[in-house]
Order: sequence, then structure tokens, then C-alpha cells
Amino acid sequence: MELEKEQEMDSHPARWWRMVEDNKILCELCPRACVLKDGDRGFCFVRANQGNKMVLTTYGKSTGFCVDPIEKKPLNHFLPGSSVLSFGTAGCNLGCQFCQNWSISKAREIELLSEKAGPEDIAQAAQRMACKSVAFTYNDPVIWAEYAIDTARACKQLDIKAVAVTAGYITPEARSEFYSVMDAANVDLKAFTEGFYKKLCLAHIQPVLDTLVWLKKETNVWFEITNLMIPTENDDEDETKRMCEWIVLNLGPNVPVHFTAFHPDFRMRDHQSTPPITLVKAREMAMAAGIKYAYTGNINHKATQSTYCHACGKLVIERDWYNIGKYDLKGNCCAHCGETIPGVFDKLDGVWGRKRMQVSFGE
Repeated sequence: MELEKEQEMDSHPARWWRMVEDNKILCELCPRACVLKDGDRGFCFVRANQGNKMVLTTYGKSTGFCVDPIEKKPLNHFLPGSSVLSFGTAGCNLGCQFCQNWSISKAREIELLSEKAGPEDIAQAAQRMACKSVAFTYNDPVIWAEYAIDTARACKQLDIKAVAVTAGYITPEARSEFYSVMDAANVDLKAFTEGFYKKLCLAHIQPVLDTLVWLKKETNVWFEITNLMIPTENDDEDETKRMCEWIVLNLGPNVPVHFTAFHPDFRMRDHQSTPPITLVKAREMAMAAGIKYAYTGNINHKATQSTYCHACGKLVIERDWYNIGKYDLKGNCCAHCGETIPGVFDKLDGVWGRKRMQVSFGE
């Protein structure tokens, strides 16, 4: 029985595909639209044509599980101070030359998938460890959507929230069901030019912008945006200004934006790390454009990582890296002036802080 279960996980039936000419499969999960003959794998590596049927080869298998602070996703307006059970698989549907998780997202070795756990196992583990949510992260959960969706549904049975950390590169055909079971998301808006996406991500920007607009207009998913700022590549002040103006115009002023620091990695080790002043200036430009909540990330800068009421300007959530200090919210309202703070808030029932705890599902 265990062998049958393992074999099923190795070739789990996938969705969002159709047969095209010459007995090939067209994958309709992401805008890359890979066409696969029998035996081929998609660009993401984890979706494959096996016997003229699409399968997900990483269902039930992970590169590892960790309990993290929710602020690390990053999400600053979704259950602050709480812990989240985080995991990912292998592969990715983008080809980012600067990937900060490249050992996972670019993995081609199945041996890296050392942890095996079904959706119910994950939900029960999160409940045992008092995690308020489970995050699909490290690599993009879009490419293992079936596994993420099933896990999110299992979590909902135990009143545990589901979080997607994603680049937002998904088709209209797939995104409705994927996000229907998500409570929150952090969407990585990698830059604000098509040239950057084509050159450094091997992708296109418009599907990402479409996902963001759709999330805002068609769903109740709480989402925040991350912009990793890479020196000389996407840190131009005019580009940042245009991006912030687009966000306000198309998504409104209440979507939090995180400007985070790049460190040399993968195929861009020749670039310098992002100077903190670049992130601080980007945050100032965002707020000048009308974004109410903008943050810096991957640097130690308490003032720009903390949350201030957009109405009275008073500190409502103090952050030192991922540690929560002063907390002046009453429900979802500023304790000083009573203004509603956009987000999903609960009573601060202890804080997880900066801890990172590995979790094993092995015997």
C-alpha cells in the first residue's frame, strides 16, 4: 500500500492541459505554454508528459519544511507575529538569473525532495505546532498547483490559513481555482519593464500585472507586493516612481509594498548588494505616490520595517527584523485614533519572532 501511495505521488495527475497536434500536450497552467511530446518535461521541470497525459512529478514531495515568522514571507498586514509552516518543492516556471533560492527553484535532482508529506499530514503538523497558516514558498507554488490546492483545502478543515508566495505567472484559466483557496499572497513584482523580465527572468511582465489587477478586483485574497531591487538593473528612480503610480492607479493605496535588498547570487554574482539608502528612497517615493504602507526588507532598519497609521502617523506595529515590539492595534484599528488599518489582524497571542525551526516528516 505504501509503495502504491509513493508511486501515485511520483506521477500525480495534473490539470490545465490539452492535447494538440502530433499527440503533444499543451500546458495551460502558466503563460509559458509549453508543448510536450511523450517523455518531455516543461520548462518548470516538474510537469511532464507521461503516456500522453500531464503529470505533476513533485506531488507530496518537498525540499523541506520550516516554521517561520509570517513577516518573512514577507507579509506585514496578515496575522502579525504569528508562525507559519513553510515549504516548497523543486523547479520554477521563471528563469531568474538572480534567484535567491536557486538551489531549490533550479533543482533538477529528485534527491533534493527528501521530505514526503500529503496534504492532510501538513495541515495536521501545522495544527500541532500552533501555526496559524501554511505558506507555499521557496519555489513558486503555481507549478505545483494541485499539491498546493489540496493542502490549502486540508488546512481549511482545521481553520488554518493558506499563503502563496509567488511571482504571479499564471494563466487566467488556472488562477481562479488556485487563488480560490488562498487567504493571502505575496506577489513578487520583479521590475517594471518588459526588458527586465525578458532578459533576466525569461518571461513577460504583463501576465504578472494582470494577476495583480485580477486579485484586487475579483478576489478577497489579502496580498502584498515585493520588489527586489537590483543595482543598475531595476533600481532606477523613474522606474520605481512609475511602478508606484501604477500600483495606486490599478490596485489602490492600501496594498503594502516591500522593497527588498538583493545579494549577489546564482548567475548575478558580479552585481553589488543593494545599498540600504536605495530601499529607503524607494519607500519614500512609494509613499509620495500615495501608497499608504511601504517597507524595506533584507536590511536591519527598524524605522522602515515598522507600521505606522496612515491617518495619524503613530507607530502601531514595531518591528526589529522579524521581532514584534510595540503593538498598538485594537482589532484592525489604530489604538491612537481608531482608523482602520488595512489587512487581516488577530489578537497578538504571543510572537514567533526571528526563530526558524526545521520540521521533519521522516520516521
